[in-house]
Amino acid sequence: MAGVGRNMVAPLLVLNLIMYLIVIGFASWNLNHFINGLTNRPGVGGNGATFYFLVFAILAGVVGAASKLAGVHHVRTWRGDSLATSASSALVAWAITALAFGLACKEIHIGGYRGWRLRVLEAFVIILMFTQLLYVLALHSGLFGNQFGGNHAGGHVACTSGCVPLPPGTDGV
Repeated sequence: MAGVGRNMVAPLLVLNLIMYLIVIGFASWNLNHFINGLTNRPGVGGNGATFYFLVFAILAGVVGAASKLAGVHHVRTWRGDSLATSASSALVAWAITALAFGLACKEIHIGGYRGWRLRVLEAFVIILMFTQLLYVLALHSGLFGNQFGGNHAGGHVACTSGCVPLPPGTDGV
């Protein structure tokens, strides 16, 4: 999996960005109507876990969409330093999405009437948890491959053969 490159990361990035934007839209609509007390309106409904699910879903959507901006930068530059920022922000976004996933499962388990928008939001969060995990794994596979140039090899100049240690106190610039 060390050979994973732009060909796998870029489509996952676009897919997840679109899905996170949809999650933001559905979660903000549901949360707005839930706060306004319109739970008897068709499509809002829910149960005891709904409010918590909506809060974490909108948080996961915002953090996930923001992490995709770092991902776009990484795909454009394709360097080791951009990999670090992209991978770390993607991991945080996945962790928050996993929390929203757990609350979606709890909401489904409790049952009750949930409108189509809430069910669509649950489905998107569940799908995003797995696609975001795949994206994180694809990004982190770049940490183990030697596909990025520059000095990110811990004190050695990145090269294919005969690497020379840098003198102490220099940063390779």
